Amino acid sequence: MTDPVTHLVRYLQRSRDAVLRGLDGLSEYDARRPVVPSGNNVLGLVKHLATMELDYLGSCVGRPAEPPVPWVADGSVDQSADTWASPEESRAEIVALYKRAWAHSDASVAALPADAPAHVEWWPPERQHTTLGHLLVHLVDETARHAGHVDILRELVDGRTDNPGFEGAEQQAYVARVVAAAEPFR
Repeated sequence: MTDPVTHLVRYLQRSRDAVLRGLDGLSEYDARRPVVPSGNNVLGLVKHLATMELDYLGSCVGRPAEPPVPWVADGSVDQSADTWASPEESRAEIVALYKRAWAHSDASVAALPADAPAHVEWWPPERQHTTLGHLLVHLVDETARHAGHVDILRELVDGRTDNPGFEGAEQQAYVARVVAAAEPFR
């Protein structure tokens, strides 16, 4: 039987890949523009997830990445600087940062046991002391959640979903059935 850490890393990678698929074919503008009231955008979520990986499976487990990302080093991450791309930041740079974060995270998981101590300074004091295994589970959850956000953002931008086999007439018929089921509750 494969150990749980191996399964978690596999699920994490599956969500990482889904996040990056959300950028496929998007213009620079559409990758960056907020399409929901929260301001979320596809490229910003990639940048945010890169930051999370470098923090949770890097700094928090005593393996900080070098060089540190500027928005963490200068504290602007506290004003959500990790959730959108400035005009000076290219898509290629952010994607490369995310892939560098993957490699760093994967190296931490390979180098440390799941029960290795970790410390998350921004969590409440009673939860700050934890383990690499707990942080890996947390990161799998966060990445999967944000992969879902990316899928919804992408659908709002151009109608594309991460389920390419379900489109056209089949999708329209499905949506019509859902609309019809909702109508009695207007």
